[in-house]
Amino acid sequence: MSITINIYYTGENKNAQKFAQEMMSSGIVSKIRSEKGNLKYDYYLPMNDSETVLLIDSWDNQESLDKHHASPTMQKILELREKYNLTMRVERYITDCSGIPEKDKKFIKEK
Repeated sequence: MSITINIYYTGENKNAQKFAQEMMSSGIVSKIRSEKGNLKYDYYLPMNDSETVLLIDSWDNQESLDKHHASPTMQKILELREKYNLTMRVERYITDCSGIPEKDKKFIKEK
């Protein structure tokens, strides 16, 4: 059962984008991606909101997420959030271990 968290960071004057860029250029994103249990850590730009960045963050389980939250890297993230004065909206999802139902697969085109 994996956990996926969508975090919508919003700021002014493109601060959310600046935050994401600094997260990547400083090596924080690479460090998080190498943490045990991390499955995905990617930023996306919503087409209808230039002041928001979406982070999709996935973990193997709650234990690996808890370790991430207790890590020194998390303190750096908190400092950058403060630096760029960001607000957040968070959605949390638990993966359905049964996978995609056969009746839904007809709507999916894969490589």
